[in-house]
Amino acid sequence: MKKLLILVMACYGLNARSQQLNESRNFLYFYSDSTVYAQKIRLRPDFSGGWSLRADSRRVPVSQVKFFNNEDGFFANTRKLNLLGQASFAERIIEGKLNIYQEVVYDDTPIDAEYYGFRDYRRQVVNNRMFMNKGYNDLKKANYRNLNEAMADNPKSLALLRQYRNTKITGIAMYVAAGAAIIASGVTLMSEGKQVGTTFGGMPKYADRSYTGSFVLLGLGAALSIGGYFVGESGKKNIERAVDNYNR
Repeated sequence: MKKLLILVMACYGLNARSQQLNESRNFLYFYSDSTVYAQKIRLRPDFSGGWSLRADSRRVPVSQVKFFNNEDGFFANTRKLNLLGQASFAERIIEGKLNIYQEVVYDDTPIDAEYYGFRDYRRQVVNNRMFMNKGYNDLKKANYRNLNEAMADNPKSLALLRQYRNTKITGIAMYVAAGAAIIASGVTLMSEGKQVGTTFGGMPKYADRSYTGSFVLLGLGAALSIGGYFVGESGKKNIERAVDNYNR
């Protein structure tokens, strides 16, 4: 009987939690796992120079809020992943079994008399500077290790992640080769030509120099650098393909 009661209470708790997370409404979801609904949720500057959230007339410090949902979108607090622990928010740009978030920038100019929002930004390809989570769990950085762990049960997504890693390694190798070529070009440009004798005053005399090799190395370095950039950018698309495949 006692076990049955515990099971019933657990089911009730899960149901209550699911009711709390009705994303058709505006709400604040706290680190304490409690939820507050409001007609309006607004981001506003406070007297200390930071930011606070207002749920109708109630002022809420952003450090207490894990997620909030309003007409602008669904946002997650990234303060636990910031070096200084400062509160900032990332918007959920992909929703599914695996959620992806992109950090957004506060606008210090009011949109209307009571509302300060986020600056407009263009969505980028999913990359390892973004964040991820499942459900309402804590955010993690969307890097290879975390994504690989999160999608471990999907072989196709893992294969796409491996393609991303391989292209990233190739891109890094191209950048290293580009740097080496540019350095070699600089060394040859600054080096003296071959000594062929001396002048009447006893000073060394050098043959006319050819800069062809230096400029060839410089061009090679530039080409490798540009190639490394495009290889890296094309590889990032495999992260998005992996996430999309996982969320199907």
